[in-house]
Formats: sequence, C-alpha cells, structure tokens
Amino acid sequence: MQESLYKRMFKLVIKHWPFLLLSTLAALVYVALNSASIWLTASLINNILIDFQQLLADHSQMVEQGTLTLNEKLKFWTNGLILRDTPQETLKVLCLTIMVVFLTKNVFLYLKNISMTVVQYHLITEMRNRLYEHFNSLSLSYFNQNKSGELTSIMINDVSNLRRALGTSFHQIIVEPINLLAFIFLLFIISWKLALLSLIILPIAGFTILVIGRSIRRKSKRTAAMIAGITNIITETLSSIRVVKAFAMEEYEVQRFFKETRQYFQLILRRAKLRLLASPITETLGVMMGVLLLWIGGIEVLSGKGLTPEDFLRFILLLFAMMDPLRKLSKVNVELQAGAASAERIFAILDTAPTIVNKQDAVTIDTFEEKISFKNVSFRYESDDTVLQDISFEIEKGSVVALVGSSGAGKSTLADLIPRFYDVNQGSITIDEQNIQNITLNSLRSMMGIVTQETILFNDSIRANIAYGQKIINDEQVLDASKAANALEFINELPEGIDTVIGEKGVKLSGGQRQRLAIARAIMKNPPILILDEATSALDTESERLVQQALETLMADRTVLVIAHRLSTVTNADKIIVLDKGEIKEMGTHNELMEKEEYYSNLYNIQFK
Repeated sequence: MQESLYKRMFKLVIKHWPFLLLSTLAALVYVALNSASIWLTASLINNILIDFQQLLADHSQMVEQGTLTLNEKLKFWTNGLILRDTPQETLKVLCLTIMVVFLTKNVFLYLKNISMTVVQYHLITEMRNRLYEHFNSLSLSYFNQNKSGELTSIMINDVSNLRRALGTSFHQIIVEPINLLAFIFLLFIISWKLALLSLIILPIAGFTILVIGRSIRRKSKRTAAMIAGITNIITETLSSIRVVKAFAMEEYEVQRFFKETRQYFQLILRRAKLRLLASPITETLGVMMGVLLLWIGGIEVLSGKGLTPEDFLRFILLLFAMMDPLRKLSKVNVELQAGAASAERIFAILDTAPTIVNKQDAVTIDTFEEKISFKNVSFRYESDDTVLQDISFEIEKGSVVALVGSSGAGKSTLADLIPRFYDVNQGSITIDEQNIQNITLNSLRSMMGIVTQETILFNDSIRANIAYGQKIINDEQVLDASKAANALEFINELPEGIDTVIGEKGVKLSGGQRQRLAIARAIMKNPPILILDEATSALDTESERLVQQALETLMADRTVLVIAHRLSTVTNADKIIVLDKGEIKEMGTHNELMEKEEYYSNLYNIQFK
C-alpha cells in the first residue's frame, strides 16, 4: 500500500463531507448546550441552597464592581437570565431554561447521530459494492488461491468493522476532544490551579489507551482471520453436504467446527478483556483525581479562601462530566484499531490487480472467419511446474477438434487459455491471425460458448438461467433454445415451467437436466466458437443420449473444441489431439491414430476392451 492506512481510511469518510459537516456543526451546538446545561444545573442547586437575598446582593455587587473576571461574567450573565423578583419566579425561569436547553441539546444530538449514521450506511454500501465489483474484475487464478468463505467474511464482517471505526470513531475523534476542551476551558475559568492539577489524568489515560489499542489491533487481525476460517468451513460444508452425509462425516465436521469456534472464543475473550479494561482504567484514574481535587477544593471552601461554594459545585460537576468524553475516547481507539485491522484485509483485496486485463490499444472483434492457432504455447500456474509445453496446432473454422488424454494431461488448462481465463507464459494464441491478448476480453469471450462437466446454474428461474448474459430476454427464443437442447419436455412438466426457480446450483434438477439447461444457455448465446469440457462424462446412459443429441444440435455449423473423456463421443472429430504430461503426443483423425497403434490407440483399447 503506497498510502498510509489511516490516510486511506480518512479518504473513505471525507468524501461524504456534507453529512460530516452537518454532523460536526450539530455536535458543536450539542457541546455548547451540554456545557450550558451543567452550568445551569449548578446554578439550580446553588439557588436552592443559598439565601435568595444573598443571591440578589451578590448580583448587585457584581453590577457595581465594573471589572469582572471571566468566571464572574458568566455568573453575571446567568443571573441576568434567570433572576426574578421572587425565589419562586427565579426557580420557575431556571427550570424552564434548563428544560429548553436539554430539549434543544437532544434535538442536536439526534441530528448529529443521524447524519453520522447516513455516512456509515453510505460507507458500508460503497465498500461492499467496490469489493464485489473488484471480485468480478479479478482473474481466475486469484480465486484458485483464496477461499470463498474468507472472501465472504471480508465483505461482510470486515466491512462492518470498518463502518464502525470510520463512522462512530471518526466523528468522536472530532467531537469528544471539543467536548473535553469545553469542560477544561470552564474548569480553568473557575480555578486554573485545580484545572491544571486535573490535567495530569489526560497523559496517563492516553498512554494506557494507546498500549491497549495496539494489542487490540493485533488480536483484531487474528480474530478477522479466524472468523473468515469459520465462514469458510460453513460454506465448504454446506456446499458439500451430500458428500459429508454419504461418508457419515457429520460428527467429524461438527467437531472441526467446534474446534474453530473454541479458538475463536478464546481469542475474542482475550480481546474483550483488553477492550473492556480501557474504560474502567480511565474512569478509575478520573475518580482518583476527582477525589484529590475534592479534598483540595473542599479545604479551600471550608477555610473561606479561594473557591466559593458555588464555584466549587460547578467545578465538581464539570470535572465528573469530563469522565464521559474520556470514556468514549478510550472506546474510540479500540474501535479504530479493530477497524484498522479490517481495513488492512479490505485494502489488500482492492490493491490486488487483475492479471488478465485489456491492453490500451486492444481491438474489438465481432466475427470469426478462418482459424484459431496455437503457436509454441507453454503455460504454468503460479509457482507450479509447467502444465503445457510447446503446444502448436490449428482449429479451422467449422471444424471439430477433440482433446484427449489421461487425467492431468492439461486438456482443461489448454481450453481455458482460449477465452483468456489465463494468459500463456510463452508463445501465442491467435484468432484470424490476431493475437487474443490484443483483443478486448468482452468481445473475445462473446464469441465463445462454454459447456463444462460442472454445470454452473443460479438460484433463479429457468428463463433467467437460459437467457443469462442476454440483454433482452425473449420467451420464444428461450423456448426454442430449450427445445434444441432436449430440455423443453422436462421444463413443461415443472409446476411453473420456465418460471420455475431451480435452487442453488440447480439442486432441484437432475444432472442431465442441469447439463441440458447449460446447453440451452449456450444455444441462446449462439456463439461461433464452442468449447465443450467433458460435458457428458458424469451422466447416465439415457441422460448422456439426450445431452449428446443436444450437443450435436449445438455443434452444428460451429467451430468446436471438445475435451473428451469418453472417446466414443469424438470418433467423428475432424482432428483429435492426444495430450500427455502437457505435450502433444499425436494428432490426426480417429482412423489415422488407430492405424498408428500408439497413444490414442492404447487409450481407445483400454476403454473398449
């Protein structure tokens, strides 16, 4: 990260400056009224305790005195506001004034809080939108290296932590110090000696909060990582629940989850002990200082030297009122450190650049005229051994080319290079002599339809799944594509037809039905280039027959690359390429390769004899 973490966090908040400004102005009014309410409360108590005639005499003396200290001026203005002819009238005016001040103070408190809440909700929405958008821009290799549960946890839990830190904490960093300064200012007006003594608590409390905050940040990073692990276990187990039950591993999975939650409990408990320690330490230090000041100030009042009873009363009320902003500031650091830990994880994702991007001068293609060419292509995954080595062949327009070979030979990887799910390390892939790295990703992938063994469907209607990627959904085209894919018969038998919601990953359908929907989706897209990655290998005989018929319809008049496990499905291919350990071992038609009696012939004989 080039910028400091806190600077980046600040930038996230400051863009919502109108709401921040409104909240800050409301907070300033609140602080002023809060100080006034404490001052007036002291006046109320003083007016009840002191002789009314003495109060009038003191006020008259201040009028005649002329030159007044700031403390005396504030008392003079207060008395001028509330003093009336009788004690009852004075008390009535004072009570009404306090009620109005408290009511107005709370109106501005609400305005302050609601403005900051708007900022918080803007922030959480914006960050999740940015993360989700960035996820979609990242290359496949990123998701191969990171767990989906952890990424989900960052989007949900870490963004929530950041919201609290940047919403509440950011505002309190501004408001509470102002509140504290207002109280300190009034304390100095009343007695600068006692006020100076009371300030000893601030550096001690500040140092304590800082030390605790650093430890909390470290534990917050570990907590965020651990909750991500828990989320990943949940995601993994729920998506594999059929396998868990088939192998009777429920107890194992439960114990694995319990182990993670126990460790999480221990960690959050240690963090909570530190977090909850900050406020009591601050308050205890404050009370100790308050008691000391009570002792010193009380002696002055009792001896008749220095403070008057009214000043001493105000000083004590203001002193203990300081505890609230001090306590909030101690919590602010805790929240800020937890938010900083989450921000590191969020920014780490946002700083990850996609490896597959458009070049600045990338061109757009909308037709496929001649051939796809692999020229001396080599590829390896990050920090892995080479998967493909010096691959060269051509796929002529309108032809069917099949990739065969043992598991791990590199067939699927080779197919993934054509739509640029990954980029080659050496060599090049061209379409009509145009390097695919010079073609925009959208236009390149819009030329292709892909049907894989693992059918990916969404928890939506059949209509939405078939028309996925289409800007305009035409029911007639959806039905035509369904018919061509041998899917219309079973769709019509469903309660709501094409409006039937098929569940997560199409769980409400059979494997053959899901595969036919995927084929219908490819037919709907109507691409000139088709990639079939073992599209029938996981099906029973009847389902395979129906899917194979659908595939033949889909393959008509298209350029097709077929990855085949069952060699019976590719005997009519125009070209069969035999891969072994990332290298091309043979290439030719079925009959040519059978006559050679080498790799392909051996694979074929193993399957059929």
